[in-house]
Amino acid sequence: MSKGRNRVEVPEAREAMDRFKMEVASEIGVPLKQGYNGDLTSAQNGSVGGEMVRQMIKRQEQAMSGNK
Repeated sequence: MSKGRNRVEVPEAREAMDRFKMEVASEIGVPLKQGYNGDLTSAQNGSVGGEMVRQMIKRQEQAMSGNK
């Protein structure tokens, strides 16, 4: 089991977050795979996290404005 610092605040959402991460990685062309990804650069991994945050913020803004 990984001892990474990443944690999901709502444990029931872990599977959905993993799917979202893989979807974002695919969209931006990062060859992310299940399990070990030590062959990827920090920039590649960071781009996935950054894009996830951008998309989550966008979705929340749309929900708050009533536009979905």
